[in-house]
Amino acid sequence: MSCLVGCCASLTCGLCTSAASTITKKSARLGYCGLFGLSLIVSWVLREVGTPLLKQIPWINTSDTLSDEWFQMEAVLRVSLGNCLFFTILALLLIGVKDQNDTRDAWHHGGWIFKILIWALLIILMFFLPNPVISVYGWISKFGAGFFLLVQVIILLDATHSWNDAWVARDEQKWFVALLVVSITCYIAAFAIPGVLFIWFNPSGYDCGLNIFFLVMTMILSLSFGIIALHPAVNGSLLPASVISVYCAYVCYTALSAEPRDYACNGLNKSKAVTTSTLILGMLTTVLSVLYSALRAGSSTTFLSPPSSPRAGERASLLESDELEEGKKGKKDSEPRPVTYSYMFFHLIFASASMYSAMLLSGWSSSESSDLIDVGWTSVWVRIGTEWVTAGLYIWSLLAPLMFPDREFY
Repeated sequence: MSCLVGCCASLTCGLCTSAASTITKKSARLGYCGLFGLSLIVSWVLREVGTPLLKQIPWINTSDTLSDEWFQMEAVLRVSLGNCLFFTILALLLIGVKDQNDTRDAWHHGGWIFKILIWALLIILMFFLPNPVISVYGWISKFGAGFFLLVQVIILLDATHSWNDAWVARDEQKWFVALLVVSITCYIAAFAIPGVLFIWFNPSGYDCGLNIFFLVMTMILSLSFGIIALHPAVNGSLLPASVISVYCAYVCYTALSAEPRDYACNGLNKSKAVTTSTLILGMLTTVLSVLYSALRAGSSTTFLSPPSSPRAGERASLLESDELEEGKKGKKDSEPRPVTYSYMFFHLIFASASMYSAMLLSGWSSSESSDLIDVGWTSVWVRIGTEWVTAGLYIWSLLAPLMFPDREFY
């Protein structure tokens, strides 16, 4: 048995070394995405099978009244705390890095074997902490998760406007037709989804006024997006309005499907498949959001870039000047090479995403937690709040240039 354990440990170390050696400076951001994805897998596995193990740990199992659901939430929060600390430490170490000649630039891009070991050690150490510390982290995570949801919404708004600008810039009829087709399709879906949800979440014989309010509000918001975007005084477009409308309809669906399974107005309360699909969609959205935010951070024209970063044209001229000075290594090394995104904010996104994933897997650390993931009134109101914040930010992006004509908005 000891020989087998030694072989497994040796193979694991070899695999980590091999994976770390393949991470280059250009793929460093994907390496961090890989660590985050691995933390999600570990959290999910421990949530499903880790309860018997946690019950054997005396400083965790401090009472005979603790339920299996509590141990599931505890496993998720401890893995999340280790992952969050890892990225928070990196964020603190990399505060103020504005130039690639800074020694700390190498800390962000290199040393992967050491960083993987630290990441694993931090997660293991979290299982030696007392329960009150984890309870405090669970409370803090609700605010960190809210910050990540806000970042996710801003990224979505930025992506839709960039998509629209890219197609309009082509200045060809086929692209304008494509814009119209996609916009109409999205708007049809934005109103069709609430229509179907009226059937699922408003069963006859029950007073489901809250669900009706959520659905009607979603449809009103979708209609208002189009009206405001097409107003002559507003510099808007139908494509972003339609995409945001579909997103709001989807968030409304996830909110309603998160209602307790014993709630009479939840027409899907007998379908475990819905719970699984909601979980998969939620986890996939989380992973894709973090991946996109990491890749988007490489653009100097987004909010993820440090104030000192050069714009795209300026960065291109810097690269050209570097190529011209290729033979003059001394001079080239002394020239400033600004970083293309904020390393500190980059890691802060991952830290807050760790909190969000913990809330998703633990039902937002509420007393309603059960064997179902992300189900309960806390989850419902968090998602409805996210929908309304998304709507508010989008409307603000349209009206702000009118209210403050002297300011520049990007």
